[in-house]
Amino acid sequence: MAQTHMNITSPAFVPGGSIPPQYTCDATDGVGSHVPLDFQGVPAEAKSLVLIMEDPDVPRDRMPEGVFDHWVVFNIPPKTAGVKEKEIESALPGTYGNNSAGQAAYAGPCPPDRQHRYFFRLYALDTQLALKKGATKKEVQEAMEGHIVAEAELVGVYERKL
Repeated sequence: MAQTHMNITSPAFVPGGSIPPQYTCDATDGVGSHVPLDFQGVPAEAKSLVLIMEDPDVPRDRMPEGVFDHWVVFNIPPKTAGVKEKEIESALPGTYGNNSAGQAAYAGPCPPDRQHRYFFRLYALDTQLALKKGATKKEVQEAMEGHIVAEAELVGVYERKL
């Protein structure tokens, strides 16, 4: 993988900080808007971007693999500077893959038991992926193999106020 200074940040929280409730799963905690993100330093050779948001702290009785995929978007144009806060649908240009709920959409943080970590991973690729809307994270990751020219990560945390 080429060395680069690609970065992903959010104006809504600092790295490792708490994700504000308005970006969460339901009306009890927030309005369900997606987290705003900024992308910096995308390499000139990038042909597309991939964004994956996942929660690796899901109880295994809910998700046997222990990871919930919240947001999978691929074939994002490489000149995309990020995603601004607005309604969930079509917030980010690109092709939406399916989240763990089986929907080609953003699913906000919704931890059932305690504070969870949320990983936002941005990948710059040297190709476009030959996948259709609704592809799974696993399919996207397999298609990305050998095509990643840069990657960046942002982690936030959230705990519901039940």
